[in-house]
Amino acid sequence: MAEYLSPGVYIEEFDQGGRPIEGVSTSTAGFVGMAERGSIKGVPELVTSFADFKRKFGGYLSKTEYGDYSYLPICVEQFFINGGARCFIMRAAPADAKSASNAGSDGKPAGCISVAAKNPGVWGNKIRVIISDASKAKTQIIDIKEDALTGNRYIVKNAVGFNEGDVVSFSDGQQTIINRVKKVQDDFIQFENNFDIDVIDQKLLPSKTVSTCEINIVIKYEDIVETFENVSLNAVAANFLEKRLAKSELIEAAYIPAADATEIVKPFEQITDGTADSSTITLAGGTNGQIASADASVFIGVDNGPGTRSGIQAFLENSLVSIMAVPGVTDPNVQLTLVAHCENLGSRFAVLDIPRDKKKVDEVIAHRNIFDSNYAALYHPWIEVFDPLDKKSTFIPPSVSVAGIYARSDTSRGVQKAPANEVVRGATGLDCLYNKGEQDILNPQGVNLIRVFPGQGIRVWGARTCSSETNWKYVNVRRLFIFIEESIKANINWAVFEPNDVMLWARVKRSIEVFLINLWRNGALAGSTADEALFVDIGRTTMTQDDIDNGRLICVIGVAPVKPAEFVIFRITQKVNESQA
Repeated sequence: MAEYLSPGVYIEEFDQGGRPIEGVSTSTAGFVGMAERGSIKGVPELVTSFADFKRKFGGYLSKTEYGDYSYLPICVEQFFINGGARCFIMRAAPADAKSASNAGSDGKPAGCISVAAKNPGVWGNKIRVIISDASKAKTQIIDIKEDALTGNRYIVKNAVGFNEGDVVSFSDGQQTIINRVKKVQDDFIQFENNFDIDVIDQKLLPSKTVSTCEINIVIKYEDIVETFENVSLNAVAANFLEKRLAKSELIEAAYIPAADATEIVKPFEQITDGTADSSTITLAGGTNGQIASADASVFIGVDNGPGTRSGIQAFLENSLVSIMAVPGVTDPNVQLTLVAHCENLGSRFAVLDIPRDKKKVDEVIAHRNIFDSNYAALYHPWIEVFDPLDKKSTFIPPSVSVAGIYARSDTSRGVQKAPANEVVRGATGLDCLYNKGEQDILNPQGVNLIRVFPGQGIRVWGARTCSSETNWKYVNVRRLFIFIEESIKANINWAVFEPNDVMLWARVKRSIEVFLINLWRNGALAGSTADEALFVDIGRTTMTQDDIDNGRLICVIGVAPVKPAEFVIFRITQKVNESQA
């Protein structure tokens, strides 16, 4: 409470009633797959358009080299075509993939700089690093304070830009002397070696100057150019090479000091012979690894802790994704791992593909029977799209296109709307055409078919999960509950550590009720009245004294989700005209 120590008027602000709950996003997707370039460990990277994907991960992949793992780029393009707005990408690569570098056959780089592509792949072999001489600061010496014990102190006009350890070059127009800064204080500089020539110049336009010695680095890859000016090889300087190039999206670089560091050499001459104005470092040795030998572990990834996770495991560090897919990878081990990932987190939904070669009904059902989860849905068959790389039509897995439809439906209608009876944009055909009789068998089993309807295009014609529980058989019901749970979780954390009393219970109840009533008014919940659509119960009916004593606040929430009109039935009979007496 505020202290009142002297007479006066005091104004205090306080919270009354509940706090509003803002719904979380349900349309952000996460994909794992092979790409031309991009990090293979760490955190997934946000992509907001296909052009953005190409800048960060490269273009389309050749089926000749990547085979069944070439689908990620073209599928991401279809995700955005079908209405997706943002997704997170985690690149997968075989364990034997290597980064291009400037190392020789002995594994050691030529020169004092080790350069390697930021991540594995043959893409790194196209990187060129151009180095030229540079200087970030220049001044003149206007006086000398001689000191035989500690070394002369040179008074300079301006010491800004000079750091301890910097290599410097003194020039009087006739000769050049290389030295190193030992100490800088105010406008005094001490050098490792005292100059044995006249270095004082007090003219307004000096002919004798001391300059720092740095390098400019330009990194080129195709149409991407990164420029780093005035880079130093002084490890204690703010512009040290390893610090500056840590911001590069193309390379990683390290400085390797010479074994004999007694001789003072300009940075540019440490890297080159100094005879040319610039020097180019070429990278080589980058490989994509043995694509054909890639197994499930490449996509499942490993959990080596924050910042070093890979594959599906990397999404443990992402709290924004609500839809997940590994396009075209139908290995049961990968798909079951993805489903388990979604179930364990409880905040995302998996969209799964069925192998392209499984076209008979019994084959499709055999693959579907591997799963039993209300956090996943299966879609079939594969869809036909135009391949810009091969300049012809090709077939791709439907999962990522369907994820785009999820996002489109969520944006236009809301997460409560079943993402079905929606046109698959960009699709020119299907790999296999199923009829009504075949869907009569597959739909109850939880296989969502994509079908062609004359005059209506190609449409998703199913909205079922892979669950055997009838309460959770619809995709929109599970995703609606994910939305409600995550929204409450994200917006009620203000209640943590508050006094667990009647006032807190009333505020929590009010916040949740207002949120759910708004959902009901928007058509997300069933019922002609709010009381039919939902209830929120919190208090002595939901908590014992033991719960309160142990810091537990328990709130019981019930909602009636709307179910899709999966079967629209019209019962028609003849009307008999009876004569009136």
